[in-house]
Amino acid sequence: MDIAQLRCFLAVAEAMHFGRAAQSLDMLPASLGRQIRSLEDRLEVKLFLRTTRSVSLTEAGSAILEDARALVAQSDRLEEKLRGIRKTEMPVLRVGAIDSAAAGLMPQLLQHLRAEHPDIEVQLIEQKTIHLLPKVLSGSIDVAFCRPPDVRDPRIAFRTLFFESAVVALPTDHPLAGRAELDIADLVDAPLIVPDRRSRPHSHDLTIKLFTEAGLTARVAQVAEEKHTIVNLVATGTGLAIVPRWTSRIAIPGVAYVPLAIPPGATRSKLILAAAWARGTRDAQRDALLEVLEAHLEGIEASA
Repeated sequence: MDIAQLRCFLAVAEAMHFGRAAQSLDMLPASLGRQIRSLEDRLEVKLFLRTTRSVSLTEAGSAILEDARALVAQSDRLEEKLRGIRKTEMPVLRVGAIDSAAAGLMPQLLQHLRAEHPDIEVQLIEQKTIHLLPKVLSGSIDVAFCRPPDVRDPRIAFRTLFFESAVVALPTDHPLAGRAELDIADLVDAPLIVPDRRSRPHSHDLTIKLFTEAGLTARVAQVAEEKHTIVNLVATGTGLAIVPRWTSRIAIPGVAYVPLAIPPGATRSKLILAAAWARGTRDAQRDALLEVLEAHLEGIEASA
């Protein structure tokens, strides 16, 4: 059973209003609606009667309400217990980061942290957002630097840091490699390498939406999962790739990086970098790290 979907069900059941329920979960009403529909499809029953003026529970919705509350409460107790055990066993500050943050943010942040808090020992875990957020909830990491998902778990606190800029990775002998900046129209005929959407939805959607919003169609030549793989494929001439600017720190011979102009709008949200931690938890080392980040955020953002 998907606990996140059950939380959405409970929020609507308590508010009897999709807008207010979505607000309480810090998510868009459309995303909340999708979660409810997915749960209804899985259970093969309707849980709510919806009209333009009211929302009410169906008989099936009323029947599972208390069980859903019990399952969510049991999940919360289990995660709280695991956080306590892991915190006792592992005194180091465990920081999760997506690949671009691990390459660009963390070297700068750790340098400042060592200067201001030399007693804090940091363990860095580099993974995708979809793997980092469950670790935040279980307590196996203390803070994560990631892309906030469209559906945000209310048990996780997110703090938006900044928007990363984007670059185009292309072979050094490509005709566009010498340009100072590229526009999405410059790439309309180019074969593209895009991430797998199942594991990297933000990076995948960034490329596709840039073309869609420009009224163009992306010519996808290859799908790959890891940034290192994507950049290596660029080096072999398989295609070009749109990646966050910090990916350019992956030094692969034969690959150049040219800044990409991104117009303001929905696409830019795909490059949000946020800090995430378990809501309601106390951690002096984590708070010290975030304070150091706040003090130096302007300089770090300038490099993103």
